Amino acid sequence: MASGMTARLLHVDLASRQTRVEELSETILRQHLGGGALACYLLLRDMPPGVDPLGPDNLLVFTTSVINGLSLSGTNRYTAAAKSPLTGGYGESEAGGWWGPELRAAGYDGLVIRGQAESPVYLWIKDGEVEFRDARPYWGRLSGEVQDGFEQELGDRRIRVLQTGVAGERGVRFAAIVNQLKHFHGRCGLGAVMGAKRLKAIVVRGTKPPLAMDKDGARRALTWFREHYDRSKDRFHQLGTAGVVLMLEASGILPTRNFREGSFEHARAISGQTMASTILVNRGTCYACAVACKREVAVPDDGVVPKYGGPEYETLAASGSLCGVGDLKALARVNQLLAQYVLDSISTGAVIAFAMECYEQGILTAADTGGLELGWGNADAVEQLVHAIGWREGLGRLLGEGVRRAAAQLGRGAERFALHVKGQELPMHDPRGKKGLTLAYALSPTGADHMEAPHDPLYEGFHPSGHPLGPLGLIEPVKVLDLGPRKVRAFYLTQQVWSFYNSVGMCDFVGTPLNSLALEELAAYVNSVTGWNTSLYELMKVGERANTLMRLFNCREGLTPADDILPERMHEGIGNGPLQGERIDPAEFLAARRLYYEMAGWDPETGSPTAARLAELGVDATAIRSA
Repeated sequence: MASGMTARLLHVDLASRQTRVEELSETILRQHLGGGALACYLLLRDMPPGVDPLGPDNLLVFTTSVINGLSLSGTNRYTAAAKSPLTGGYGESEAGGWWGPELRAAGYDGLVIRGQAESPVYLWIKDGEVEFRDARPYWGRLSGEVQDGFEQELGDRRIRVLQTGVAGERGVRFAAIVNQLKHFHGRCGLGAVMGAKRLKAIVVRGTKPPLAMDKDGARRALTWFREHYDRSKDRFHQLGTAGVVLMLEASGILPTRNFREGSFEHARAISGQTMASTILVNRGTCYACAVACKREVAVPDDGVVPKYGGPEYETLAASGSLCGVGDLKALARVNQLLAQYVLDSISTGAVIAFAMECYEQGILTAADTGGLELGWGNADAVEQLVHAIGWREGLGRLLGEGVRRAAAQLGRGAERFALHVKGQELPMHDPRGKKGLTLAYALSPTGADHMEAPHDPLYEGFHPSGHPLGPLGLIEPVKVLDLGPRKVRAFYLTQQVWSFYNSVGMCDFVGTPLNSLALEELAAYVNSVTGWNTSLYELMKVGERANTLMRLFNCREGLTPADDILPERMHEGIGNGPLQGERIDPAEFLAARRLYYEMAGWDPETGSPTAARLAELGVDATAIRSA
């Protein structure tokens, strides 16, 4: 086995408190690399269809990758996956930070968690040794208290703590998981899965990090990146994702007032530029990463402290423009609350915006809200609803179900204001002004996902003379508002890149096309670490295989093309701004979706991958559990 890999999976049964170690074959590792591809492979292999997402039979899987925990910037990301309590389909979310590399240094490439503990527990993993420990003292406590408590109990400030929060304990369907208080598995409600298992945390400490097979080759990759990356010119370092606020405002697609509008009058007040000149105190980073894109903010008078990081773009938009809130300090307070309760900032902001529009339309009344005025721009109402959702109290019991279930319970036309795909709330990028996102949202296996592929403005920059995606044949520019065959092809190919990144643990903000690390250099690094002779072609097949496995999972759970649709509001015109009136034509969208199915080798009528495509990708359908 190559020296860059431990090739060891730790299987944990919480009910029996037993563990076992599985040695992964090198073939499985090369076919999947780790991350999302390996996680979905394990779920299909080990978990039968039809399980209750919040029941003991759901598996919660954490997977690193063959290069995770080494020294190249961006290679610190890892995957959490399970059946999603939000969508009922495949649930996956990546996080950066420090936990994944620490797990590998502790001797494991991943974990498979099954069963339900009799009472709250946490796992303590140190250099291969595993203990089940009592977590009852930490149950019901906010994330910062939990982190501090573990460090005190174990007597080591270098431990890495992965935890679910109060929201996960109480079954909020979009509860998240977080490591070191600020690195989130945000989407799909995986924190609720962890809470349902009564698994409070997985605490790891390792002292034996993996080594590259070809150390000189690995060093060459580090040198190449150092020579081609300039942090002083990197927008991710300077402004983080918060820098996107003004970019989208200028384009007329900053989601505002539950996607009714695309321009927000207070955009500059909540922008990354304003943050950098006012409340930003540090640019945090992840393990071994030079980019340092994380925001860390402080508002001393409001009790906001840097240990919880700072608001990313999605938080600024979801709790800000989407709800009409233009107060940056209030959004910093909301961001800290989201981190303390461990909630997905996208879904939380979206469900509050949904409630605000229902209130405006008279579907929710003061009697429903406990007297809380849910008018657009009411920052205090947003904060109070975050508390209510985190504890699942009052209106928070309803909103903690997510917009799809909340709308179904409310009725009276509330469904029109519930913007989701497959039950997962829309991220803060308007597909009416980035038409490739119509495919990303509709076809993502996890429900609406803005990280399914690069966004359309990048496609306009394709050219035949040295473009970083030229090795994939993407050499012709495609307009942002185009949704024809060339856009479908661009999305189909770049989706493979993003899926490959999610499998190998590479950060999109380090790899091309968003930053400097070229695909060919990353392929060479994989070979240096593993001793393989893989190619860019093979690595793109890993991405395609991962997408196909996830589609198989959803088909097995009963999802069909009827679930690959967009909210009705996306077929209506944007209400203001430079793209006022821009909409997604339903017929054009369906034609693009069908063309994608055919490119992917999925039956256009059923949405299921064909036997020919499975054979071409080397997927053994007989190895997938059917009962």
